[in-house]
Amino acid sequence: MGASPGTLIADPKAQRSELSLTLIDRDRCEKVDDASLDDLKTHCEKWPLVWLDCVGLANVELIEQIGKVFGLHPLALEDVVNTGQRPKAEFFDDHAFVVVNMIDDPVAYRYEQISLFFGKGFVITFQQREGDPFDPVRKRIVASTPNRLRSRGADYLAYALIDAIVDSFFPLIESASARTDEVEDAMLHHPHKHQVRILHEQRRQAGQLHRTMLSLRDALAGLVRSDAPYIKPETKIFLNDTLDHAYRLVELADTQRDMTTGLIEMHLSLSQARTNEIISLLTIVSAIFIPLTFLVGVWGMNFDPTTSPWNMPELRAYYGYPAALVFMALVAIGLVAFFKWRKWL
Repeated sequence: MGASPGTLIADPKAQRSELSLTLIDRDRCEKVDDASLDDLKTHCEKWPLVWLDCVGLANVELIEQIGKVFGLHPLALEDVVNTGQRPKAEFFDDHAFVVVNMIDDPVAYRYEQISLFFGKGFVITFQQREGDPFDPVRKRIVASTPNRLRSRGADYLAYALIDAIVDSFFPLIESASARTDEVEDAMLHHPHKHQVRILHEQRRQAGQLHRTMLSLRDALAGLVRSDAPYIKPETKIFLNDTLDHAYRLVELADTQRDMTTGLIEMHLSLSQARTNEIISLLTIVSAIFIPLTFLVGVWGMNFDPTTSPWNMPELRAYYGYPAALVFMALVAIGLVAFFKWRKWL
């Protein structure tokens, strides 16, 4: 707070910064692990394309030096260390800055910010923590056969990295949909209150994913519409395909959210129906026992038939007790038959 624009302030919880440098030519490539600034200055001018991957954002001095080597805008670097930015695309004279979010922990639904710079001859990615969906891209880069990643330049490599992030959301959506189907099947067989808690959590996650995909879609749309000279028209064709994937993810996330909302409403309806069924059963049982209780109460009063013939003379009947039980059973059976005739049972 109060620092001048472009000032980099590291998060106290940020991980230690480590650099990985991938040097790319049309016919070959090399990788330098635990790279340093000297490696950058030594190799960048000798290779037509370099990909610098920085994992961990604790070393702001190192990030500032990287910005000076590649001429990165200081405000963009400030957004790199201030994580929690919404997905966006910004364009400068000689490079672009793209922020995307990816799922770092599918179980806990923890998001991680990926900041990406690309310009003529370089691509730079900044990650908060170790672990990313870039392995397919790395395998294509080191493949022995010629491929577009080694021949089409920095804008195509940036597209491939962004596309890998976007595609990593599809298994997450499929897994969430499968879990929702499981909850639905269990709910139809036996509704339970813990299912509502699961559905509310899934709806929250779907809503968060929907908002993330909307911002990512807008960022990709900005890349497709950009007239920056370092984004070639043929690369925009591929970016447009990734944009279609983002549109599909928005629709899937929206569908997932609507599905969980519908299941929550259905659970409430099932619970209410179950409650009504229980209340109806209790009401019927009470309706049957009310006249029986009345009869028992009448016969249980302290009358003395020797005092007067009106003092319940049937109290001295030889079969009075079984007769009373049979009479009460007939009353109960008659009430059940009446309820069924009225289709209340």
